[in-house]
Amino acid sequence: MRKLWDLLKNKIGTKNLICGILGICIAVGWMWSFTAWRVALVDKKTYETQQGIADEVFRFHVLANSDSEKDQRVKLKVRDAVIAYMTSEMPGTTNQMNHAVTMDHAVTMDQAEQMNPGIQKNSAQATKEWAENHLNDLILVADEVLEREGMDYQADAHVTKCCFPEKKYGDMTFPQGEYEALRITLGEAAGHNWWCVLYPNLCFLDKTCAVVSDEGKEDLKGVLTDEEYQLLTDNKELKVKWFFFGD
Repeated sequence: MRKLWDLLKNKIGTKNLICGILGICIAVGWMWSFTAWRVALVDKKTYETQQGIADEVFRFHVLANSDSEKDQRVKLKVRDAVIAYMTSEMPGTTNQMNHAVTMDHAVTMDQAEQMNPGIQKNSAQATKEWAENHLNDLILVADEVLEREGMDYQADAHVTKCCFPEKKYGDMTFPQGEYEALRITLGEAAGHNWWCVLYPNLCFLDKTCAVVSDEGKEDLKGVLTDEEYQLLTDNKELKVKWFFFGD
């Protein structure tokens, strides 16, 4: 290192060498500061866009009692029964069944809208309102499955806001953040969960969550902005754009 210093000093002079080193340090410092600033901007934009997505979607989760094979199998049977009930009873769902499960205190989307004029009939808020008015019915449906399967625990249901990690949904990626969701918990709710997007009604298009159908994508496009939709489908390209060009 000493020999290199002497060689450079003799070639370009001590003053020029020191100025060059200071210039490199300043450039590196500026680049680090610029990168940190742009990364913070991308994080801020991602958070704001996720909040916009969360305002327009309503998720559905079923949490298994445990990760045992039987509990996980029962979880999926509860999922199927609850989705069948919601397909039958929830206005606006696709592939509605011809028969209905009769509940004395069922509340339709129209009735929910009358009780709360601020909501739109086809919206995440209206779906949440419907779910809140049918929690007891959903518990009954889930408990019937548990009883039929001979399980020694019961179900519970509630609408809540939770922080969820980044999750893949078919070929889409929902960013980490807080989302409102209908959650059905089975027993200790200590097992892995199954989830889908209840509004827009992706649960009723493909309950396996293996792929988002073209119809489901059109439903999402209908409620999200272009940037919100792109964050789900091509977030790397969007984040690169934010990093270099900002808004």
